[in-house]
Amino acid sequence: MKIAIIGAGIVGCAIAHALLDEGHEVLILDREGPAFGPSRGNAGWMAHTDILPIASPKILRQVPKFLLDPLGPLSIRPAYLPRLLPWLVRFVLAARPQAYEASIRGIGALQQRALPAWLARAERSGLTRHIHRKGGLYAFTDAGAMDEAARIARRQAEFGIRVEMIGPEALRQFEPALKGGFAGAAFHPDTAHISDPLQLTMALFETALARGATFEKAEITGISTGERPALIGRDGWQRVVDRAVIAAGAWSKPLAAALGDSVPLDTERGYNVSFPGMTGLTSRPIGFEGHGFVVTPLDSGLRIGGAVEFGGLAAAPNHARTKTLYDKAAGFLDGLPPFESGTLWMGFRPSMPDSLPVIGAASRNPRVVYAFGHGHYGMTQATVTAEITAALLAGRAPELDIAAFSPRRF
Repeated sequence: MKIAIIGAGIVGCAIAHALLDEGHEVLILDREGPAFGPSRGNAGWMAHTDILPIASPKILRQVPKFLLDPLGPLSIRPAYLPRLLPWLVRFVLAARPQAYEASIRGIGALQQRALPAWLARAERSGLTRHIHRKGGLYAFTDAGAMDEAARIARRQAEFGIRVEMIGPEALRQFEPALKGGFAGAAFHPDTAHISDPLQLTMALFETALARGATFEKAEITGISTGERPALIGRDGWQRVVDRAVIAAGAWSKPLAAALGDSVPLDTERGYNVSFPGMTGLTSRPIGFEGHGFVVTPLDSGLRIGGAVEFGGLAAAPNHARTKTLYDKAAGFLDGLPPFESGTLWMGFRPSMPDSLPVIGAASRNPRVVYAFGHGHYGMTQATVTAEITAALLAGRAPELDIAAFSPRRF
């Protein structure tokens, strides 16, 4: 079949490979080009060990505190609050115990398949050099949080995720650049991180083109409901295909709405600062539990990133938030270069209230499949999402139950 993929980020490029594997003719479309958005600047951590949704009873208790600090781990721009209210209502509902447990099962089902899917894709596509398997650390400054993490580790074990709880001395042996004051850490020996998000996404894109995929720069404004979907762009642009995939991240919502699916998709604005050429300060990614940021040793340099800001797609970045991340990191790590020498970035994570992506057929045209809304896990879940998407387009049942990811679950 001739299949168009709307979106040339990490998810769209992974889907291109899954479709090429099955002999389809693949057209990749993007409003800007390959590897824009969070696929260019995410933290680079293949976080398949994370199984907890953001919406939880614990987070609900902390939200008032977060909102009082405009530079804290979670903030909402006041002008954006009215537009965000419907999403927030769904977020609160997703934090109810039964819904919370359902989200854990859905996330875990994807996460336990995520790393094997990536390793298989990297092997087939000659990209193994981009994946570094050195494990990952979650460091704790609070002993109570570390005790809670030990309880969470038992849930992670249900999905085959290995966790080792280590004390302060062992943590310093893992990462000598860390300062004192840590209660310990959770070490995930199977966690991987990547060379660089931009490098990996471009490598996926270029190898897809080498395999026969084509690319056009186009902003898709509509999709017909005919037997062969017609993709409509600006100034009379149009392409007719056999099947289409919407993998446009934070820009997917209006396309889904035009196809009969009102999905509560919003965007979490994430921030980071990178120090090109700075390698070797840490050996593996480190998350700082309760502080809202991670440090990742990319091949291109050290990256400090994280935080969640709700402010929509149009507002200008607030890099005072990035400076706050850096200042926190400087309190935990020796040897950081000056903030002013770093490269600043802000990107849009496509966020669903229950932390589960949207994967499934469109209501008004089952020949169009959605693959968006992965939030913090777009890179992590890209290849397993690609496998599911390829199965749906071929009329096969995916290897896992995808009811939890239905566009109509709300």
